[in-house]
Amino acid sequence: MADPVRRVLLPVLAAVALVPSASAAATSPLIHQTGPVPGHGIRISARSAILIDGTTGKVLWAKRAHVRRQIASTTKIMTALVAMSRLGPRSIVTVDRAVRRVPPITEGLRPGERVEAWKLLYGLLLYSGNDDALALAVGAGGTRSRFVALMNQKARELKLTRTHFRSPSGILDRDNYSTAWDMAALARYALWNARFRAIVRTKIKHVPWSKPIGEKIYVNKNHLLGAYPGADGVKTGWTTMAKHCLVASAHRNGIHLIAVILGSDDSYKDVKKLLDFGFANRG
Repeated sequence: MADPVRRVLLPVLAAVALVPSASAAATSPLIHQTGPVPGHGIRISARSAILIDGTTGKVLWAKRAHVRRQIASTTKIMTALVAMSRLGPRSIVTVDRAVRRVPPITEGLRPGERVEAWKLLYGLLLYSGNDDALALAVGAGGTRSRFVALMNQKARELKLTRTHFRSPSGILDRDNYSTAWDMAALARYALWNARFRAIVRTKIKHVPWSKPIGEKIYVNKNHLLGAYPGADGVKTGWTTMAKHCLVASAHRNGIHLIAVILGSDDSYKDVKKLLDFGFANRG
């Protein structure tokens, strides 16, 4: 008998900090600011960014953190959370036939396939498959539109007051937006979920699949993993309008940091500057 087909899914692929206004401060209680946030001389290319203490939620550094921006595939953080709340790991999802019309990037899900939810979640958060996003949305919400409504409902529950979702994938920028502040709050909330934490810290995942595929290998697009000491998440994103986006988490010497980069020319360079600053000043 011939060996099963192995499908390898590889990645395709100056300003100072500003202090949020008092009116903008009435946002998610998941993070907080106890006073002015100094710039500390950090210069990054991102349009908006924030660094928080992941344990306490305290803001350590911010740049235009309350300005609404397109967030590309970092949208999938919320997609994963809502899907996990409605589907168990072994729940069977029948892939909707609409996956044929999903814009790239897709991993090649086949309409009518019956797939366990945990496999789709790895495809969603590591490979960033837009067809995984749609399959989970229909499987968890019944329809794409109902699922997106659940995403926005969850945003309201978390008091992400400057966030709105238009799709489960984030591939379409129009009317799909958030802020660095809201995304940091969302990431902190998401990392309380053990299932979510286990997935986003995974660099490579071998996933058994039905014939004729046999196995898929998901490679995490978050290049911080294995390259930046302590990095353990969370999600990348890119569209032409959003530019490079990155929600990052790292633990080191008992310190947990979460950084969000939106609208960057080089999200990895930017996020490393923020994380380096955080670890140097939180010891």
